[in-house]
Amino acid sequence: MSGHSKWNNIKRKKEKTDGARAKIFTKIGREISVAVREGGSDPASNSKLAALISKAKANNVPNDNIQRTIKRAEGGDRTEYESMTYEGYGPGGIAVMVETLTDNRNRTAANMRHYFDKFGGNLGNMGCVSFLFNQKGVIVLDLEDKDADEAMMDALDAGAEDFDASEDAAEVTTSPDNFSAVCDALQQKGYHFISADVAMVPTTTTTLTDPDQMANMAKLLDALDDDDDVQNAWHNLENEDELNR
Repeated sequence: MSGHSKWNNIKRKKEKTDGARAKIFTKIGREISVAVREGGSDPASNSKLAALISKAKANNVPNDNIQRTIKRAEGGDRTEYESMTYEGYGPGGIAVMVETLTDNRNRTAANMRHYFDKFGGNLGNMGCVSFLFNQKGVIVLDLEDKDADEAMMDALDAGAEDFDASEDAAEVTTSPDNFSAVCDALQQKGYHFISADVAMVPTTTTTLTDPDQMANMAKLLDALDDDDDVQNAWHNLENEDELNR
């Protein structure tokens, strides 16, 4: 996201309820379990696991919880999850990418098609919108008691690609490969994270002005967020702050 919309989204992230945080913990735990089964339990040799541990810590998941999830995956948690990414267009042609982890791909595919159809969009084929996004590490820092210029230097020294600050928050962008290292360096310097994740960042954005389309886009995003199989949903809507969510 960019501009005014981005900082309103950050404000909402800071105000997450306990229920929303619990849902985030559950979804990150599922990702960690899959990463351990695919690449082992050592983050030094499993870059995906390292990135997820950084993401978990940024979302205030206790370290004990993280370690229990890793040990459970090592010990033979046999729930088989499959990673599936869905692409399509929301109302008004908004590009949407949805990352899922599912133990029933037929259920998940049916749900995705239902959400897009119900709220004025259409589910497309693989690759129909992914060319509009780049994968980036995105770290959002709380700057309420920090100096923005100093934070920028710390982030760039740690290997960040870009830094964009408002009065009380900053967005740090990294390459996917540098995400964990930048997270670790900033945490060691005492920065508090509002969020951190390897995300699909839009290269171009689209604005909605039609009230019905905006209402349906809000409903689509809420439906995706509420689906237990959905890990992440990315879009290129410029004025998300104007959605009534």
